[in-house]
Amino acid sequence: MWKIKADYKLITKNKKALFDYEVLNSYEVWIKLYGYEVKSIRQWHVNLKCSYLSIMSDELWIKWMHITPWKALPNRQAIKPDAERKVFLRKKDILFLSQKMKEKWFSIVPIELYFKWSLIKLKIALAKWRKAHQKKQVLKERAMDKEAKIALKKYY
Repeated sequence: MWKIKADYKLITKNKKALFDYEVLNSYEVWIKLYGYEVKSIRQWHVNLKCSYLSIMSDELWIKWMHITPWKALPNRQAIKPDAERKVFLRKKDILFLSQKMKEKWFSIVPIELYFKWSLIKLKIALAKWRKAHQKKQVLKERAMDKEAKIALKKYY
């Protein structure tokens, strides 16, 4: 059986979401984009920091994903950089996510935006909100992992 190596090139990552939320399920989705938005993303003018996903009438929408308008556009002022954009996912998965969103502490957040074979893909996750003491625990674990890696590097 042939294994095809996927060409992944990370555009941006939502580090704040990985810290604030505990990721349970992740999905790879497509976003409905216009040509000038694709050109802006290819020039790395995109930000996922405050963005989130919501379900409206059995459709998934991403909100507050900031895409800076492309510089060569004649009407840059007329374009909204934080407009809602439609996200494509299977109906079965959308129904599962909507059931989970009704429960307390669950959200759908974007994790990373990347190129896959010259296509722009978004990785989203069903995530559970972390409490303050859990965030402190995560910071401690990361610090311990970092110290262990440094110790191993010095040893070898």
